[in-house]
Amino acid sequence: MPLITRWHVVLVSEVQHQMPLDHFQRLLRCLELEAEAEAAEIVKRSQRASGDAAERSGICLVGLAIREEETGFGGRAVVTLGKRDRRAELPWTKLNSGSPVVLSEEQAAESGAWRGVVTDRNRETITVVLAQSPEPTADRPTFRLDLSSDEISRVRQRSALQQVATADSGRLAALKRKLLGEEAPTSSESDISRNALASGSDHRQPDASAYRLMNAGTSTPTDRPLDESQRAAVSHALAAKEVAIIHGPPGTGKTTAVVELIRQAVRRGERVLACAPSNLAVDNLLERLLAAGERAIRIGHPARVLPELREHTLDLQVAAHPDLKLAREWTKQAWALRRQAGKFTRTAPERGARREQRDEAKRLLADARRMQERLVAHLLDSATVVCATLTGLDDELLGNLQFDLAVIDEAAQTTEPACWIPLLRAKRLVLAGDHCQLPPTILSSEALRLGFDLSLMQRLVTQWGDVISRQLTTQYRMHEQIMRFSSAEFYESSLIAADSVREHLLADLPHVSPIPLTQTAMRFIDTAGSDCVEQAESEGSSRNNPGEADVVARQVQELLAAGVAPSEIAVITPYAAQARLLRTLIGNAAIEIDTVDGFQGREKEAVVISLVRSNTTGEVGFLADTRRTNVALTRARRKLIVIGDSSTLANHEFYRRLLDHFEREGAYGTVWD
Repeated sequence: MPLITRWHVVLVSEVQHQMPLDHFQRLLRCLELEAEAEAAEIVKRSQRASGDAAERSGICLVGLAIREEETGFGGRAVVTLGKRDRRAELPWTKLNSGSPVVLSEEQAAESGAWRGVVTDRNRETITVVLAQSPEPTADRPTFRLDLSSDEISRVRQRSALQQVATADSGRLAALKRKLLGEEAPTSSESDISRNALASGSDHRQPDASAYRLMNAGTSTPTDRPLDESQRAAVSHALAAKEVAIIHGPPGTGKTTAVVELIRQAVRRGERVLACAPSNLAVDNLLERLLAAGERAIRIGHPARVLPELREHTLDLQVAAHPDLKLAREWTKQAWALRRQAGKFTRTAPERGARREQRDEAKRLLADARRMQERLVAHLLDSATVVCATLTGLDDELLGNLQFDLAVIDEAAQTTEPACWIPLLRAKRLVLAGDHCQLPPTILSSEALRLGFDLSLMQRLVTQWGDVISRQLTTQYRMHEQIMRFSSAEFYESSLIAADSVREHLLADLPHVSPIPLTQTAMRFIDTAGSDCVEQAESEGSSRNNPGEADVVARQVQELLAAGVAPSEIAVITPYAAQARLLRTLIGNAAIEIDTVDGFQGREKEAVVISLVRSNTTGEVGFLADTRRTNVALTRARRKLIVIGDSSTLANHEFYRRLLDHFEREGAYGTVWD
């Protein structure tokens, strides 16, 4: 049963009450506001001084030199940069694989700007793929790398909204009426035979064995049989005629259910478009589909795709196809003819000869382009599943290609306009995600006021509830004690810990010492009354808490001393400034230290959470959006350590209940202990 709290209903009703504009006009306006806010932020960043102050925000790197340059990714320039001082490591940065960036030359009056995408990063270097090789003006240039806006994605969202808004007949108009709540969604669930869910079983019994998918030669068994709630969700999604939702709380195997849904749709002869907001989420789907034997292809810049999956991208498959050699030869001949036609000669050429050369070049280029288009169409037609980010769907590549089913994973993490892009090409829609975790990130306060952070998934869950949504209930990640609070607060106590994880602890790992720290699942360390006080960051709007950071570092050292591997530990915090401080303080690159937002969708054996807020006024800041805390509390598999100030946190009823929960479980302690 999906969670529909009073808070969700109030949020939707408030947004609708504040909306005198048409639904799509409002979304278009919000896109404009976001673009303005992003542009203002970029200007603000560009005005900052160079050096450490500019890098502290994490959205640029300065003082870089080109270490290496080569050609790759279909002829693009692959540039590896590092600090000019080769002894220096790169600072912490938000520039990760897949980030759009602009490379520019520092301290050059008329420096060029080269747009590209980050493809790799380590402690010393960062690798960027550029459309063309940089041409600096200085003999020994120093470069700057800045995070860039992705205007193409905004253009595609705007175009999709305009097309949907004006659709008044046909499939798209019918789907629009369902998604706007003008008509009730329909289902053929009563007509769906269990035969659609399995092969070679007694389909009258929807047992786990029905999901082992032993279709020899074309697929492999899933990692484990689907549980009852996963089977119900897949069955419901297959039966939906317009839209369905798979609600997957933390650790409940949402991706397993989504992949199974896609596989069963393919077995019914359907073509599937599998999307997600982020490249990492798409890659996760692609990896699972390939492992299951599906013919899946990935659309998108190869630099944004995990290295081990790049061979499955459309770009590299086209580049590696033998037919492309002929197209390249034609292109080469065409440019040679153009150069020859434009070359000065002592003797005048025959009348019309230059025009003939130009016409021949034009014909060769057109033939090469048609061959490449046919090759792209062939590769897409050969795939049963096309995978892409929501805003990575390129009309020029896809042409008129249509799909029977569009699946959007992590649907609660994206704004509504992005979801309409795949709907231009699909007959049916399945949304998968969890609206009780982090919402989309919104920069504009005005867009936030207009309800832009209300995802399509959350809006539909609130509107239709069980009519279109099925919740997964068995979780396969957390010790039962860790799970219990979030289950009660966010999922009406519906979650059940699987036997395999219900009582697992750090002490059960063969390399970990069985001491009190590793023989319990939870611990809250109260810093009230100590010198752990929050402070505003000197530059920016984030906060840190040096005293609390020291407590976190000591907990990490205790875990390491007990034998827990650094790769099994994560430290997460709501505040970027605290994350930066903790990286410096702990100094172990193998331990993942990140914000809650950056760690969503991840898990570790042991997680230490620093809540930061500690003040005399009882303000909890954006901790008041408890969905962020829900994410933090559900990342740990075997050990959860939370550090915070009860005198501040207890001013909020949610955190008061959290403190009570730790006390009831016998897991409450203080920094003085």
